[in-house]
Amino acid sequence: MPNPPKPNEVKRKLGNPGKRALPNTAKLIALPMADEPPTPPRPLGPEGIKLWNRIWEQARTWISSNSDLEMVTLLCESMDERTQLRLQVLRGTGDWRDRVALRSLDGQLQTMLSLLGMSPTDRTKLGVAEVQARSKIQDLLLKHNGSKKK
Repeated sequence: MPNPPKPNEVKRKLGNPGKRALPNTAKLIALPMADEPPTPPRPLGPEGIKLWNRIWEQARTWISSNSDLEMVTLLCESMDERTQLRLQVLRGTGDWRDRVALRSLDGQLQTMLSLLGMSPTDRTKLGVAEVQARSKIQDLLLKHNGSKKK
């Protein structure tokens, strides 16, 4: 099975290893950034709402409220479904098929989260965020500033 195609952003970051023509960045359309989480287009349960707010707060710089709305909605609906299915499995009210369905749904959720750039690897590929380790000096400064507040 072939690898999925890489987004143009990733190709640019890697220096276009395939040497195929990439779209001109001057002709790219800038998608508007969401100022605050948009209203979900369909009703969501409690876990779906939590995920909805978390995604729009953490990924607002690279997720568009216009073009990515349906993907985020589908992800949050799937999270609600996962919560219900997991409760069934934990209570023992279902059969083995429920456990298999739960694992399958987990894989789908992971794929959707990756498509939205919500994993460390995908954020790195998009070039939007990178977790950096704190130095010992930064740790000491944090401790020092924390002790001043007390």
